[in-house]
Amino acid sequence: MAEVVRAAAAPSVASKVAAILSAFSFGTHHLTLAELAKRTGIPTSTAYRLATELVARRILERTDGGYRIGLWLWEVGSRAPRSATLQEVVLPYMEDLYEVTKENVHLGILVGDEVLYIERITGHRAVPVQSRRAGRLPLHATGVGKVLLAYSADGLVERLAGNAFTRFTPHTVVDVDKLRAELAEIRRTGVAYANEELTPGTLSVAAPLLDARDHAVAALSIVVRSSRADIRRLGPAVQTAARAAARELRSRSS
Repeated sequence: MAEVVRAAAAPSVASKVAAILSAFSFGTHHLTLAELAKRTGIPTSTAYRLATELVARRILERTDGGYRIGLWLWEVGSRAPRSATLQEVVLPYMEDLYEVTKENVHLGILVGDEVLYIERITGHRAVPVQSRRAGRLPLHATGVGKVLLAYSADGLVERLAGNAFTRFTPHTVVDVDKLRAELAEIRRTGVAYANEELTPGTLSVAAPLLDARDHAVAALSIVVRSSRADIRRLGPAVQTAARAAARELRSRSS
């Protein structure tokens, strides 16, 4: 019997569109057609055809010699019920925390194996940070990420450790046993610290927003300069804001 050789399935149109949109990383707001084709591996002619259709649908916008993400995606994304409800409830508590500290305040959720930041408040005196609204960062090196990891389903730490944790600074915790011990302490105290683990000179303090089953639906954090951090003051402040926001979330869902 002749052996039947099955050709590998060609990438779908949806996967090609997703690749084009994913090519726009933070700090990369404009891409030429050649750059789109190179970053996605899609033939230039196909990339041009898809980009033209995305422009027509307002998903992309034309610029001088290239393309950028269109506002239509922001409009659609803002309708996502999970993030919209969280932002509506938690934003006033974030604003209170910012008024007290004048530092970066973040709200993040677990998406896949990363933190997705869905809201951020900052000011002119706040320390520069890598996080951006709608941006993603690793779990093991951020305060928000450690909280979400501590309250995550069993097996996530092991799965992440299977690919080896990235060391961003000399202080990044990459040893699995040490990280497990830290996560156990986070569950005991309800607060997480990431001291110069992602960015030198910064300290992140985070606390969970727990639902009725003690699952973390999100995490709230503040990021300050490590040189001026007062952990004894910041920890309770972040916890108080996170607990108050979580209570309101639970009352709305009951």
